[in-house]
Amino acid sequence: MATLHAKNYADEMTHVTGPLVVNEAVAENTFMLRVSAPEIAVKAKPGQFVMIRLAGVNAPLIGRAFAIYDIHNDDSGAPDSIDLIYLRKGALTSPLSASPVGTEVSVWGPLGNAFRDTSCDRLLMAVGGIGQTPMLVTGRDAMQRGWAKHIELIYGARRSTLLAGVDDFRNAGFDVTTCTDDGSEGRQALVPDVLAERIDALRKQSPDETIRVLTCGPEIMMEKVAGVCMDRGVDVQVSMETPMACGIGICFSCVAKVNQEDGDWDYKRTCVDGPIFDAGQLCWE
Repeated sequence: MATLHAKNYADEMTHVTGPLVVNEAVAENTFMLRVSAPEIAVKAKPGQFVMIRLAGVNAPLIGRAFAIYDIHNDDSGAPDSIDLIYLRKGALTSPLSASPVGTEVSVWGPLGNAFRDTSCDRLLMAVGGIGQTPMLVTGRDAMQRGWAKHIELIYGARRSTLLAGVDDFRNAGFDVTTCTDDGSEGRQALVPDVLAERIDALRKQSPDETIRVLTCGPEIMMEKVAGVCMDRGVDVQVSMETPMACGIGICFSCVAKVNQEDGDWDYKRTCVDGPIFDAGQLCWE
């Protein structure tokens, strides 16, 4: 039998049960929760995710994957909890959205790989839908450790009421450009088009400035973002939002097509080979 190889098996994950510290609406059908999980908070890296389920509840039996949105520190500065953003739309998230502070939840992680911290002059985070979720902690890390000099968020949604956490990014010190399909907030434009204009403007303004792009959101948007970047020779990493059942590489429900060195492609498990991929690795067809 062939041996399966993956980059990020869940050997280092921690399984904890902790109370909800915050659970509040932040946009239309969109919520932010904070769960006490210091064992996970201290180990989490930008781009990683956790699996979560309501403790002591058998339905749904499996957990759901959420990107780590932010790390919260206690009064001494030690990481003590994690923030997650989620949409209310299913068998877990609907009852979760109605759960009061103090409700016990089961969390395991951190899981998957992290964004590369390759130094750059300008970090552009191009996101759509709920794709902003891994970017706040990533931008904070880039700013605090200095691997990006300037950080920008380009964030698109169908309408203004679906934009979640915009003030969090602005308060963190990032430049923020919003765009909506209906023009109800920011520009009436699509994220890939705004990104292309921004890269072209930066190249004209500062030709020697190094640019990196991180993207997360609907797959068609990420494909177009990848095309914009690859056409311009810009490094781009993709955070895949493939639905997961186990999160630890067992069930093979989260596979993505990944290009191989021999020119062919193969299925890779997003949970243990990702969720972060270089855009050139992905077979978008």
